[in-house]
Amino acid sequence: MAKSTRIADTTREERIQIVTEALSWGEDCGDCTLDACGIDKYYEPYIEGEMELAELNMLKATKTYELSGNDRGNVSESCPL
Repeated sequence: MAKSTRIADTTREERIQIVTEALSWGEDCGDCTLDACGIDKYYEPYIEGEMELAELNMLKATKTYELSGNDRGNVSESCPL
């Protein structure tokens, strides 16, 4: 069973590790770095225990994708997240 990622169940250090592991793109990311995309700053509220990871991911999804006429999401940002 996977360990919980909820703020109440993790320490700040564990949350940093969770975000770091989840965002490690390896070679798939190409030239995009975490700093260039602002990803590290985006997940700061989760790391600091202010907002759950699931809430941040939902917020990111609503700001990143828009519904087009053919019901397929169009990415409005250049980074993979």
